[in-house]
Amino acid sequence: MKHKQQTALLMVIDAVGLSTLEYLLDKFPGKVKLPNLSRLGLGEIVRPEYRKRFPVKSAGKAYAARVSQVSATADSLVGHREMMGVLDDRTYDLFPDGFDKKYLAELAKRIGRKTFFNKMAAGMEAIELNAAEHERTGSPIAYASKCDPLIQLAMNEAVIPVHEQHKIADTAFALAMEMGIPITRAIARSYVKNAQGEIIRTSNRHDAVLPIGQDTLVDILHDNAVWTVAVGKTSDLVNTAYHAKVKLNHEIFIDPSLGLRFVHPKKKDTNPFSIQGTINALEAAHSVYRPKGTFIFTNLVDTDSVYGHTRDIEGALRSLEEIDRTLPLIEKNLAKGDLLGLTADHGMLHREDYGYHNNEPLPFIAWRKGYDRKLGGLKTGTMPGLADIGSVFAQYFGLHAEYKKIVKL
Repeated sequence: MKHKQQTALLMVIDAVGLSTLEYLLDKFPGKVKLPNLSRLGLGEIVRPEYRKRFPVKSAGKAYAARVSQVSATADSLVGHREMMGVLDDRTYDLFPDGFDKKYLAELAKRIGRKTFFNKMAAGMEAIELNAAEHERTGSPIAYASKCDPLIQLAMNEAVIPVHEQHKIADTAFALAMEMGIPITRAIARSYVKNAQGEIIRTSNRHDAVLPIGQDTLVDILHDNAVWTVAVGKTSDLVNTAYHAKVKLNHEIFIDPSLGLRFVHPKKKDTNPFSIQGTINALEAAHSVYRPKGTFIFTNLVDTDSVYGHTRDIEGALRSLEEIDRTLPLIEKNLAKGDLLGLTADHGMLHREDYGYHNNEPLPFIAWRKGYDRKLGGLKTGTMPGLADIGSVFAQYFGLHAEYKKIVKL
């Protein structure tokens, strides 16, 4: 049974800031098809010289703007939290020489397994270099991120069960806090090998995360009986109370009638799972009785983890095209008056050795089905940075006064 109740969806296209998008377009002269994002106004907010790459004109129904993060560090955790009202002026350091030996020795005692490698490296690089040794010894591969202040522990699911991997990450983070090591996360990087021996990172990754230290928009919505749903890694980044967390990780859960497609030739991408999870959440939002409505918070990570850090320009654009192609499926599952937001959490600076997170202008597109770009009276530009995104969603649910109290200007 369909229920008439308000639904809002915020989708974060990971690492596709506007400078990043312009860089990708500049380096790829071929045709890029983004008709739906163009219709929603993306072509209006890139720099003028790139607007010809968006031949589909905006329908004038969506609000589109450039927004700039005000928090100090360009990071997925920081960006997602700022969208939910958390402004963070702290800076976080990287670990180019790896982690302190005393820390890793104590970690080994607590988890009952030694770690090894302990260098700064790209994720796939660290796994590919060390997979054989890990699988022989059962020792987690410990490495420092090139762009985030965190420790990563890569483990094959066939060697260390997923539940144990999660405990290892939790222990690594708790110990870092005890010893005063300034990290924001400890990540269990789960991977498997397919029949061809290819390494594939799975959605069973687990992030042990720095406490937020304040309420967020998610908390306000949850406490006011708005049904809150996290799809993908949003619940790892804004790690607070959700009514539901959706992380699909097997093709059997993808509805073949939707025509969702993997972009990577070896199916290393996870966006199809997150799109399916989002559609599932939207269908439930209109069929299950939720009198105060539903808020869905989705992250589409492939443009960061699969194609951003690897500096795969064409792959990133093809992934973005596939997101664009699925937007009509999303819009179809929204009822009149429902709210859709599209943004990014940071940009991606392509250097010779790696793709690094970048603080740059980000897109904010808001579309309310059945309304024009004024969004039925929802006001934009009332809060600094990405907190303005949360402001629009707070207004939508009639909770803007509560939201204003948590944004520490």
